[in-house]
Amino acid sequence: MRKAPVLHSSLLRPVDAAAQAGAGQEAWPERFASLAESAKDARLRAFYAAGTVSQETPLCDVPLMAMDVETTGLDPVKDGIVSIGLVPMSLERIRTSASRHWILKPRVPLAAESVTIHGITDSQVHSAPDLDAVLAEVLATMAGHVLVVHCRDIERQFFNGALRTRIGESIEFPVIDTMELEARLHRRSQRSWWDWALGRQPQRLSIRLADSRRRYNLPRYQPHHALTDALASAELLQAQVAHRYSPETPVRDLWK
Repeated sequence: MRKAPVLHSSLLRPVDAAAQAGAGQEAWPERFASLAESAKDARLRAFYAAGTVSQETPLCDVPLMAMDVETTGLDPVKDGIVSIGLVPMSLERIRTSASRHWILKPRVPLAAESVTIHGITDSQVHSAPDLDAVLAEVLATMAGHVLVVHCRDIERQFFNGALRTRIGESIEFPVIDTMELEARLHRRSQRSWWDWALGRQPQRLSIRLADSRRRYNLPRYQPHHALTDALASAELLQAQVAHRYSPETPVRDLWK
């Protein structure tokens, strides 16, 4: 969700520590193998059984899937998912013809503020399925891919919370966070000696999706649509790798 005015970390609840235990960047393939054995839900077992690439895999060989969710608010405990967008991609190609988009009926009421942001109305979600009804499709689409997102706390925490509510299990998956990649570059202190002497703080550049895309001369898209924002994140990653990394960069340098 790219997303109500400014996303403050204080608005986000941390994912259950147990859900992330052992999921270090070097252990994702092993973690998936373990979770494939321990998961109780058949749909979740199939997702983990598809596995993921090793940490040494160059980015050019990594199957990627851009993902975005729109929600009823910013609290993954109290709010729910109203739409999911998934766009398969590589460093060379974005497969828009194979993209998927689901509008979902959340288990909490739509707030007027969120409707203003994402434009999904009560009439649209009234006849929409619950996430549980399409979970097999969603997980099958995600399976075998490294997810590309802009602000991993949103996608991970909301998706994790939705599954805990519906099937009583958490979900773990590796992501490349385009917002974090921008933060690595632009959120380092660049204060000069003169600024330090005068007590001036360096200006912090915005790392929101639209502002990040603008720095790479990417076109402006209408925000807050899950499929469009997933596409925007896919294009942003391609630009980031082209400008700052290499197709041969191992995925361990980017994923979390």
